[in-house]
Amino acid sequence: MNVDWTKELYDQLDWHWTRHLRPRLDGLTDAEYLWEPAGGCWNIRRRDQVPEGRAVFGPGDWVIDFVHPEPSPPPVTTIAWRMAHVIVGVFGTRTARHFGGPETGYDTHPYAGTAKEALEQLDRAYAGWAEGVRSLDADGLAEPCREAEPLFPDAPRAALVLHINREAIHHGAEIALLRDLYLRRS
Repeated sequence: MNVDWTKELYDQLDWHWTRHLRPRLDGLTDAEYLWEPAGGCWNIRRRDQVPEGRAVFGPGDWVIDFVHPEPSPPPVTTIAWRMAHVIVGVFGTRTARHFGGPETGYDTHPYAGTAKEALEQLDRAYAGWAEGVRSLDADGLAEPCREAEPLFPDAPRAALVLHINREAIHHGAEIALLRDLYLRRS
């Protein structure tokens, strides 16, 4: 039996994206997007509202809390932070490195101050990644990631696609849980 592995890998994430994650984000409000469910959260915030001594990244009025390596235990992150991580760190940088998409990084990304703008960024980032995955043939899936993925340069690109699928599903579930908690907060 011949298996179209590109289709299988693409369909795995797209099924989750179209049936679970993206519909769960419909109606996201700015209040939910920026809600901090615990003290000391990492968030997206206006540059002039960054707590004293907090490290941030971003070129504009809105910045992301971030430090590497992250503290132990890591801070709770907001919906806004998690969406930015998926936009930049999961889809954006990989689309740039592997499929010629626009360069992005935590220090250069224009972070969204509203849920609407973040959803537009998320949709574009997902579309770019999905288009790149669909463009791969069997040889492209088997090709090593090389220097484009310093953590696993010898892994085939198919392993990267599986990793990105896992990351998107994982962080999407966290975002969905935060929405559930926001709706039931006291």
